[in-house]
Amino acid sequence: MTRNFMIVTGIVLSALGIVCLGTHASAQVKQGKTRPAETKYLMRGITQPNCAGLGKLLKGDGPADDKAWDTAACHAACLNEMGFLLMADGRCPDGKWAGAAKTLQAESAAVLEACQQKDLKAASAAFKKMTGSCAACHKAHKK
Repeated sequence: MTRNFMIVTGIVLSALGIVCLGTHASAQVKQGKTRPAETKYLMRGITQPNCAGLGKLLKGDGPADDKAWDTAACHAACLNEMGFLLMADGRCPDGKWAGAAKTLQAESAAVLEACQQKDLKAASAAFKKMTGSCAACHKAHKK
């Protein structure tokens, strides 16, 4: 009976280890626990186009008119929401991910506020901090 108990315990602990490691290592490419969108689709469908659009608008002399500043604010607001989505529904695998998501939240809010004030210097500085955090997270979770 002791031998059987040890075998069962070993199997259970091994299974738990595999589940925990598998969840941690692949969280960036999996869907949330209850919602169907995979993280890679959120990144490709929301983060990438909004980040690229915002970066383009903040280059050079910045947004040319009120409509362009409003578009920049829209991009920043969408990126801010992504900071929350990346933490929701069991998507966050570790502290680096959580830190990057919090930086995304804070710096995209700063970009949004700067865009609403039409402050190119502040928007560009916050955008640089935000994208640096994104790059660090992607590097940390690269397979």
